[in-house]
Amino acid sequence: MAELPTILVTGANGQLGKEMKELESAYPGFRFIFLSREDLPIHHFELVRNFFKGYKPQYLVNCAAYTAVDKAETEKDLAFQVNGEAVGVLAAVCKEYGTKFLHISTDYVFDGNGTVPYKTDAATNPQSVYGASKLKGEQEAMQFNPDSIIIRTSWVYSTFGKNFVKTMRKLMSEREDLNVVNDQVGSPTYAADLAEVIMQIIAGDKWVPGMYHFSNTGVISWYDFAVAIKELSGLTCRVHPIPSSQYPTPAKRPAYSVMDTATIFSTFGCTPKNWKDSLQVCLQKV
Repeated sequence: MAELPTILVTGANGQLGKEMKELESAYPGFRFIFLSREDLPIHHFELVRNFFKGYKPQYLVNCAAYTAVDKAETEKDLAFQVNGEAVGVLAAVCKEYGTKFLHISTDYVFDGNGTVPYKTDAATNPQSVYGASKLKGEQEAMQFNPDSIIIRTSWVYSTFGKNFVKTMRKLMSEREDLNVVNDQVGSPTYAADLAEVIMQIIAGDKWVPGMYHFSNTGVISWYDFAVAIKELSGLTCRVHPIPSSQYPTPAKRPAYSVMDTATIFSTFGCTPKNWKDSLQVCLQKV
């Protein structure tokens, strides 16, 4: 009997990695291998190569990333090692072994000064170490493996890990009042929806390399997002809009994070989902 095609998923303990794990049983035609940072330090070239030699995966979905946006400002070397150099290592080894490489990037590669949704070929201009390190990863992936698929995403949340939705639910259940910035706008991404699209790309057997954008549909502010979380959760905490200037952070956040997602849906035949519908699905699981 022929062996099942193998999908290697790095960053297995993150939000997206765990949502990929949730889909494993729905795709019995594949063998999944989930790797945490401890299982495979992705920046060690020889370790990665030896792993590939043993498992010979057909696909690698790189969900591994340094995502501590503010901490990255003081841990620049580590952020660039994980988000930049390591991506180049993975891309190069994938090319060597004929493995299809799918890498996850971010809206933070843009400066956030836009007024219309960013297309995939829009000029990049990251304003933070995190954004710059993720841009480096994109460049490394395409340099060492032009057959790569890169998906930029934004405002990711899930039932797993630390994220805005879970934080808001916790704070709203503990406090009577909460301030949330209302001058940063974007489109939330339910990690389960992104995981499903990744699997549709792989299972659809139509590999079209290049850059893609993915998020749920709709444009909102963080304040709007918080209000929706409150209402859908039946909480009574009062949510107040504030400008970003009243909530300073070490890393600058993009004021405008909306991306044009049309290409991923037209190329792979995936169905877009509205942010509020997906939020409701997530909240029922939390």
